[in-house]
This record gives sequence, C-alpha cells and structure tokens, in this order.
Amino acid sequence: MELIFQDDPYERSCAAVVVSATPEGIRLDRTVFYPTGGGQPGDRGVLKCEDGGTIEIVDTRKGAALDDVVHIPGGGAALPAPGAKVRAEIDWPRRHLLMRMHTCLHLLSAVLPYPVTGGQVGHEKGRLDFDIPEATLEKERITAELNRLVAENHPVRPRWITDDELAAQPDLVRTMSVQPPRGQGRVRLLEIDGVDLQPCGGTHVAATGEIGRVEVVKIENKGRHNRRVVVAFAGA
Repeated sequence: MELIFQDDPYERSCAAVVVSATPEGIRLDRTVFYPTGGGQPGDRGVLKCEDGGTIEIVDTRKGAALDDVVHIPGGGAALPAPGAKVRAEIDWPRRHLLMRMHTCLHLLSAVLPYPVTGGQVGHEKGRLDFDIPEATLEKERITAELNRLVAENHPVRPRWITDDELAAQPDLVRTMSVQPPRGQGRVRLLEIDGVDLQPCGGTHVAATGEIGRVEVVKIENKGRHNRRVVVAFAGA
C-alpha cells in the first residue's frame, strides 16, 4: 500500500482502488489516511464512490504489516466491491490540528530532555509523560520556551536512516515504552531544524510557526518517576 501521508502530510485526498472490504475495515491500494500510532489518533473522513455514494470512515488503524492501513467504515455503510475506484478524503481541519499538536510535543521533548514514558496527541491538547525522579517543573518557563521555539519558525522535515544507523545511535530513541518499527531496512525520523531529531512516523507541520501559541495547562505526578505535562493551544 502506498502511504501518501508519509511524504506529504498536507495531501487531503487521493484516488484509490479498493483491495478488500468487510465491516471490520476497507483496504485500498494507496491512502492519505494516517492510522492510529505513536500517540496520534487515526484519521477520519470519507470514501467517495464512482456511483455518487459516500462511505464514512470513523477511524483508521494499522493492519498486520507495517504498510497495511485499515479504514474503519461507519455502521451500516454499503461496502464497495474489490476493484472499485474511490476518492479517499480526510477530515482536514481535524488532521491539521493533530499535526500542529504532534509537532508541539516534539518541541516539548526538546525543552524537557528526559526519557518519555508515554504520550497522547489530541486536536485541542496533548501530553507527554517523562521519567523525572526529582525535578520541579514550572509551567511558565516551559510555556515560554515552547512559544520561543514556535516563534522562531524552525523548518520541520522527515528523513530516513537505516536500521543499522539507528542501532548505532540509540540516543535518538526517546520513548521508553515504544520502540520505532524495524525490519524494513529503514526508519523514518522527524527533524526540527536545530532543535530535535528522533524516530517518528506521524504527520507534522512544515515549520514550527504553524503550530501557533500554546500553553502548559497542567503538570501532574503520575508515579515515583513519572511527570505528566499537558499542553493546549492558547485560548482553546
């Protein structure tokens, strides 16, 4: 399956051919829909059929293979036949919010350079959990640092390295509980120019200025070594 979102997260729709379709999920030969993973929710949207019908896609999930994406149809939808041509269209306003927040969380992991124990990307707010045994975190300072990096408008771009190159640079991996997928010979990195570089398969904005102003709204102790930092778009 061709994963268009990996190279162009701004692509909102694409022509595709149905490979298989069941009530549990629809597979296409190519897609702009991002599947749930890395703390980022799967895309929602529609499949527009040649006969004028529309199939609502309520979620997108990963299949058994690394390049397998399953589009989850809404209940009661008439399923397309294998070989049918469709136009896959994502809910762009929601996706763009997720892109902005996901990139913001990468900035947060640069401002707080500690191992990451968990995270979640939302369309209004997001969070990262850090392994910080003894530390006092200040919402105002973190907020100021995040907005400084946003205002500096650093370019954001994906790039790839080999499995062997990643093995030789283990410090690139910040997450303790989730490891980047290996076995296909290469791993996708997300680079924020001059700020951050780490494995990530998610969708992101092209420059940090696109994120907009943010604020740290909550810092919680979630265990002996776990500090949760919650970030929201300013005014959300």
